[in-house]
Amino acid sequence: MTTPQAITRSLVTGASRGIGRAIAVALAARGDRVAVHYGSARAEAEQTLARLSGSGHTLVHGDVSDPDQAAGIVDAAVAALGGIDVLVNNAAVAPAESNRHAVADVSYADWQHAWRRMLDVDLIGAANVTYLVARHLIDRGAPGRVVNVGSRGAFRGEPDYPAYGAAKAGLHAFGQSMAVALAPYQIAVTSVAPGFVSTDRQAAKLAGTAGEALLAQSPFGRVGTPEEVAAAVAYLSSPEATWSSGAILDLNGASHLRT
Repeated sequence: MTTPQAITRSLVTGASRGIGRAIAVALAARGDRVAVHYGSARAEAEQTLARLSGSGHTLVHGDVSDPDQAAGIVDAAVAALGGIDVLVNNAAVAPAESNRHAVADVSYADWQHAWRRMLDVDLIGAANVTYLVARHLIDRGAPGRVVNVGSRGAFRGEPDYPAYGAAKAGLHAFGQSMAVALAPYQIAVTSVAPGFVSTDRQAAKLAGTAGEALLAQSPFGRVGTPEEVAAAVAYLSSPEATWSSGAILDLNGASHLRT
């Protein structure tokens, strides 16, 4: 008589659209119960939820940059799913024309605002949610996995969005610190570093005058897809990837190489 395999419970932050939605879909497809986190776009988060195969999924809401709301997000996911085994830190303030802050072009006030918001969400928010999930796992005496969605920009540089590049570099470094700190508790921590990805947010940019140059960044002559990032996250969040703990996986189609 075989023992039924336990169901993995996964929290994906920033899962209302784009890469986060693709990750939630991929984790549900392998049998996970998924908590779909969103900050403000409830209608889009509900669309993500509707796309998930299986049952037992839930929506959780809150601003990860607010410590109290971050705790509420984790508490809500634990209550709805019965626990958390996997955390995917995907929530981020992504580069956009509205938050471009090239040093020669913005005021000091706008510079400070961009730095504060990107660091609060992309780095400190992820650190707080990681702490909360890690303590939940440690208190349960259970193994777990954390995957951070970083960026190629942490290595390649983001001259028009330096706060974003710095926040993602910090996220990678944070993940490696946590990989060492949490290994004694059988919690593996990894990161992915995507290059340009063809999310719906980027459709206009790809179709515009910059599109050809973006495609030419990779020798494959294209950009990545959310599903390709999600496939990597699905592997890294699996028990089979435990020995990858501490790794940062480049997902950029050889558009930026590092050693």
